[in-house]
Amino acid sequence: MKYIIYCLLPLCMMSCNSTERNAQQLLQQANEAFQMDSFNTAKQLIDSIKVLYPKAFETRRNGIKLMQQVELEEQQRNLVYLDSLLQVKYAQLDSIRSQYVLEKDTAYQEIGNYLWPTQTIERNLGRSFLRAQVDETGVMSLTSIYCGPRNIHHTAVRVSFDEVFAETPPSTDSYETTDIKGKIEKADFKRGNDGGVIDFVVANSDKKLKLKYLGETTFATNLTPTDIKAIVKIDELSHILSVITKAKDEQKEANLKIAFIQKKMSSTSQKADENNE
Repeated sequence: MKYIIYCLLPLCMMSCNSTERNAQQLLQQANEAFQMDSFNTAKQLIDSIKVLYPKAFETRRNGIKLMQQVELEEQQRNLVYLDSLLQVKYAQLDSIRSQYVLEKDTAYQEIGNYLWPTQTIERNLGRSFLRAQVDETGVMSLTSIYCGPRNIHHTAVRVSFDEVFAETPPSTDSYETTDIKGKIEKADFKRGNDGGVIDFVVANSDKKLKLKYLGETTFATNLTPTDIKAIVKIDELSHILSVITKAKDEQKEANLKIAFIQKKMSSTSQKADENNE
């Protein structure tokens, strides 16, 4: 029995050495990928060590350290990119912001809305039209405003030319009122819940577009060139503001990830020091 054990012992040692050697080769490849900024490849190779060589404990520990370095560098690079992107977008915003009107009552509004000057409320009293607005975070919406002698109880609109059209779903945010001039109805449609009407108008801004209010009865009018231009201009601003909002959110997320990774690295280093004492 002792003879068998003595015979198997060298084989076990050879196997262990082979496992560590193969795991170390993968770790070396991962480190080379990291040095070449191939972060995904580096992470895949590190993950492979855990799967293929679960008993290569020392190499796996070193792999964890390398993974932390990869993730940290990845997030730091991301922050540099986001900072550069924001500089470009803020410059674009500054160059056109003065063209728009910001409606915001700081007493009760945290986020205001940008309008194109031709579509401000005071310039359009008593008019039926399709108004565009975008809030300061980049969320664009349309408001169908109907003014007439009697209610049509509309909840949706259709924009068309020839036989081609886009139509909103029924609005979940609409209301009706009355003033001395007649009936007023409004229905709001946020981008994404507008049935593609915003994109339809932008894509066909050079055409004569018709606007139809859909309710218990219908009302048809033309989408004026001025209103078409307003929708196009608000759409342009919306894209800039949306990118800025998304980049700022990603900045916050990256900073949180960096703080978390650095905390893990500090904990890993502390444990290593304790094991060496």
